Amino acid sequence: MIATLYEGNKTFNVIEKEVEAPQPGEVRIKVAYSGVCGTDVHIYHGMMDKRVAMPQTIGHEMSGTIDSIGAHVTGFSVGDKVVVRPLDDRKAKPSDKGFNHICEELNFMGIDTPGSMQQYWNVPAFTLHKLKENTDLKLAALIEPLSVATHDVRLSGLVAGETAVVLGGGPIGLLVAMVAKEVGANVVVSEVNEKRIAKAKAMGLDAVSPMQIDLVDYVREKTAGRLADVVFEVAGVQATLDIMTEIAGIRGRILMVAIHGEKKPVDLFKFFWKELKLIGARVYEKEDYEKSIGLITANGLPFEDMITDVQPLSNIQQVFESIDNNPDGMKVLMDCSL
Repeated sequence: MIATLYEGNKTFNVIEKEVEAPQPGEVRIKVAYSGVCGTDVHIYHGMMDKRVAMPQTIGHEMSGTIDSIGAHVTGFSVGDKVVVRPLDDRKAKPSDKGFNHICEELNFMGIDTPGSMQQYWNVPAFTLHKLKENTDLKLAALIEPLSVATHDVRLSGLVAGETAVVLGGGPIGLLVAMVAKEVGANVVVSEVNEKRIAKAKAMGLDAVSPMQIDLVDYVREKTAGRLADVVFEVAGVQATLDIMTEIAGIRGRILMVAIHGEKKPVDLFKFFWKELKLIGARVYEKEDYEKSIGLITANGLPFEDMITDVQPLSNIQQVFESIDNNPDGMKVLMDCSL
């Protein structure tokens, strides 16, 4: 089989290795596609070298079919189409209060342990979600990032008729916007990249640039002065932290989707003045995966527009080098059969 290894210093190697039999409780997956996400790009840039045990196969957004089944595994058959929810929570403690997706010693597969950017991947069976036989495996590779979006929207409490503003029109931002629209909300996407704005509009979303309009006035006009019921902060920059409390209306909810590695200034007076709520959101739970699988299966949203490019696994070095030079791109998939 072919596997890829992140070696550090912005370097990937493509190697040949023996296919391994699954251990008891595991299945072996023939990986179809593995998506490149922002975390993978951070790894490539060396930002997670203290966490990733090099050389390491990375990747966690994937789809594939079961190739072999280890002992003591029930409920799955060879040939089943599946995706992996890459959270190994076997070290959960009572102090985690049952929220195993954010347990203190969570192992995130593809970061803390080997991931999906290889032709065959052995994983614990409890991480699997089965897909319908007619599921498009290219679209299925979007289920992991889509589950981030379904988790965010679920935690926000967003309901039909409310107004949601998504700050950031990258891959996760557009997925959040699509899920919010599917709920029945009125959605505005704020993004500074003109090509991403055009992409969002082509997908049927209301997208604007805060560099060209006053975003607060725009949202106020759209809502007859009520402002946003929910704000999703996805961009992770100071400018969006500054404006999120401005565009949130009375008792608005702010979902912190972006990861802020350092302390940042936030206007806490607005939380007092408007009785705002700030809600943290991290990865996803089982129900979010099932919701995402349903959305992909229904195929009622323009998910195919999210896929910018598909490249053979053997081109992994060129793919990561090109992502740095293409800020307009959305989702690149690695074809793990090539």
